[in-house]
Amino acid sequence: MNINEIAIKQVMNLIRHVEPITLEVIKNSVTPVVQMLENFYPGQKIDQEKLYRDILNITNVYVASETELRDDSDHVEWLHDRKSEIKWKFWNRYKHYLEDVKSFSPLVVTRLNALTDNILGKLEDPERQGKWDRRGMVVGYVQSGKTLNYTGLICKAADAGYKLIVVLAGMHNDLRSQTQVRLDQDFLGYDTRLNREYNNTNRKIGVGNLIEHGELVVHSLTSSADNGDYRTQVARNVGFMLGGDPVILVVKKNASVLKNLLRWIQSDGRVDPETGEVTRENIPLLLIDDEADNASVDGKQGKRDEYGNLVDEESDPTTINRLIRQLLKTFQKSSYVGYTATPFANIFIYPPDESENIKKFGEDLFPRSFIINLPPPSNYVGPVQVFGLEEDDDLGLDEQKSLPIVKVVDDYDHFIPDKHKKDVIIPDLPPSLKKAIKVFILSCAARMARGQINDHKSMLIHVTRFTAVQNQIKDLVLQEHTRILNLIEFEGENKESPAVKELRNLWDSEFKETTRKVKELWDDASITNIEWEEVKSYLFEAAMKIQIKEINGSAKDVLDYRDHPKGMSVIAIGGDKLSRGITLEGLSVSYYLRASKMYDTLMQMGRWFGYRPGYLDLCRLYTSEELVGWYKHIAMANEELRKEFDFMAATGGTPLDYGLRVRTHPDGLQITASNKLNNGTKMAVSFSGGLSETVVFHKSKEKIEKNFKVLEKMIHDLGAESKYEGSYVWEHVSTDKVVEFLEGYTTHPFSRKAETSTLIKYINNLVNEGELQNWTIVLLSSKTPRNKFKIGGKEIGLIQRQDDSEHDTNKWMLAKGRLLSPKDEYRYDLNDDQIKEALVRTVQSWQNNPKKRSKEAPKVPSGPYIRSVRPVQNGLLLIYPLDNKELLHVTDKPIVGFSISFPKSNRAKEVEYIVDTRYWRNIYGED
Repeated sequence: MNINEIAIKQVMNLIRHVEPITLEVIKNSVTPVVQMLENFYPGQKIDQEKLYRDILNITNVYVASETELRDDSDHVEWLHDRKSEIKWKFWNRYKHYLEDVKSFSPLVVTRLNALTDNILGKLEDPERQGKWDRRGMVVGYVQSGKTLNYTGLICKAADAGYKLIVVLAGMHNDLRSQTQVRLDQDFLGYDTRLNREYNNTNRKIGVGNLIEHGELVVHSLTSSADNGDYRTQVARNVGFMLGGDPVILVVKKNASVLKNLLRWIQSDGRVDPETGEVTRENIPLLLIDDEADNASVDGKQGKRDEYGNLVDEESDPTTINRLIRQLLKTFQKSSYVGYTATPFANIFIYPPDESENIKKFGEDLFPRSFIINLPPPSNYVGPVQVFGLEEDDDLGLDEQKSLPIVKVVDDYDHFIPDKHKKDVIIPDLPPSLKKAIKVFILSCAARMARGQINDHKSMLIHVTRFTAVQNQIKDLVLQEHTRILNLIEFEGENKESPAVKELRNLWDSEFKETTRKVKELWDDASITNIEWEEVKSYLFEAAMKIQIKEINGSAKDVLDYRDHPKGMSVIAIGGDKLSRGITLEGLSVSYYLRASKMYDTLMQMGRWFGYRPGYLDLCRLYTSEELVGWYKHIAMANEELRKEFDFMAATGGTPLDYGLRVRTHPDGLQITASNKLNNGTKMAVSFSGGLSETVVFHKSKEKIEKNFKVLEKMIHDLGAESKYEGSYVWEHVSTDKVVEFLEGYTTHPFSRKAETSTLIKYINNLVNEGELQNWTIVLLSSKTPRNKFKIGGKEIGLIQRQDDSEHDTNKWMLAKGRLLSPKDEYRYDLNDDQIKEALVRTVQSWQNNPKKRSKEAPKVPSGPYIRSVRPVQNGLLLIYPLDNKELLHVTDKPIVGFSISFPKSNRAKEVEYIVDTRYWRNIYGED
């Protein structure tokens, strides 16, 4: 620990229990600490201004409250009654460690305490008699600190009496080892590489160095060594029995590992003489499933009939899923908690039924007991911050400007084609990748100039999944790094070399203005202006320190940051192993080209999300225009699904309710990978209380003109209309006119929310129930058009919407992902009383939402509440003729878009459609 780290610790100890922690409190604490330490360590100086900024950053973190869905069937409340009698030894030690050693914000530790209490209370009391089984899920954000959360839960579970804790930590040794390292430091308190069993000769690390908490006994059957996964031989030779002192295992999601673990656990179980089933009694199990959406979900998910029943009850689930279920089924008392940032695949799990599959292997992993949605801390950098968020009154979201750290690259295809095989020859690095390497060197030097000399610094290069190609990339990166290093090393004393001059120009063009813009958008007192001469003084040292490593299943390189106490600087080249779970410490530059259109895959590949204290302005993401577009879409879709969660939480929904909603969400098809679908898989969708709109359109002459003709025919058939604010309105229209329009309209495959055959089925189903029989149709016209056009004899001001795929010759994609203007949804067919009621409900929801994503109370009603007050007999069809001036070389006809606002219905049935895997892959790709 250097003098600056000691200073931070001393100041935090002084102010930890002061409320409120004001700027004056911090300043009054910093000065005496600096004076004391500089007297105690003669010759060492502390940057007092930097210390002040660091303390300000630590204390200026806000964490909102979580939201939750729960089902307390067969659950007995217990924590409130037992809390005072439990000795919270492990938790108090961990809390002390976070506060005094890691210098966590007091507010963050307080929220962690409350949150882990909440989760623990939703599990079962380990002292409860009889058989019980709880299933839950905690949903965070990518790289947002889930390990911190479940470590706190593990500490409290051990204190409360859980005797066996199993942590499933990814599919690779690196991630398993990385997770065990954290738990060695934060829970066990000793280095398991040397000894897995606790004894007083263990090498103390982390919490184990806090000797004032005494000797806390806990054993591990795994170690943090790369080969330290569970082994039966090790388990047989331990000097303890399960059921006494708490025992922890950190294991891979690997079939042979889990089979051996299950066999060992069942070897001492009670065998039922009639069924032959083995049960371990009176050993409460807590199973933590880290990255619960990866490998744990049953990729087969057996085919089901129209009622959701398994067609083939004998079909076996995938191996990992089966073994996890059998492990839980073996224990008389078990609690399962999945942690993930992308819960979509887990929510697609069918809820429990009475099939033979379940009797044989145990209940599937659907989180039926609870789902907790964790808001990120205020200093978290996620998809919304990196890619921005459009204002959305319907969802109550404010506009969020994107950080100026994303660089679109378009020069790579000649060097690294998007579609390539494992034997492709890479002739050279793209110019943009060579530039990114130089930017990383500058970023490292600038961080050192800011005092982050011993901090880890990482760069990610993820351009291929093939290890042979990754090996070529590594060799080329090594050559480029060596070339730059040699040029910097032989810099003349009196004259700036061309190489250093190039770096100076790159600094001036890439960093100065970015730092200014980031400081405007991001609250971080540690981001300070740096002059070139300061950066230059660290250039050679920064470049010299960088290692080039290939991280995959074939290479021998490892990312072992703990072996570099003075900080590791690394360029990590890899694919799947780097795309999930593994933390790249101090990641500042990413070069990422692998394309996928699955929400969960893309979100997990976002290793650049997380915390960047004091160097966010020095971070860069180099990626393709297509991926930027997909991430923008995902940021909005993710916020929409979380908003849906909050809405259900506020209205008392259960995990089963949310599972049904996500499975029937019109975007649901896109949110999880194709291996979760069988050929001919049935998907179901419901539009009850929902909004359907076209957001992607064909650019072909044939399809544009076909949709235009369908619109003209409908206008002709509708007859007389009224006008409202320049738009044409038809009221009391029969359903058959709407259905006829939809039958003729051709939707782009990417507009899943507006798939016409599905919409027609849904509408016809409700017509048979006496609903959706009275329609209002509106032909929208702009008051301030750039161009006008006659449609069905009526002059229309064409609506302007930005094309976010202008370089794509096949599709027009709306930049904001929304066609509808919010007011259009209520001003044409709702009366004043209905609008007032919708606004009242909107404001009430805003008041009840602890996250309060909008800064001010809503002034207009939001979409869900507009639809909740619309009578079930009424539907609203809005037609948007779009100004496609840029396509005049294709056709003079406008693109026709539509939006349908559906009322909330209690009689709505899911509409099913068949998804063929080949069709899926044609649209969304192979990943």
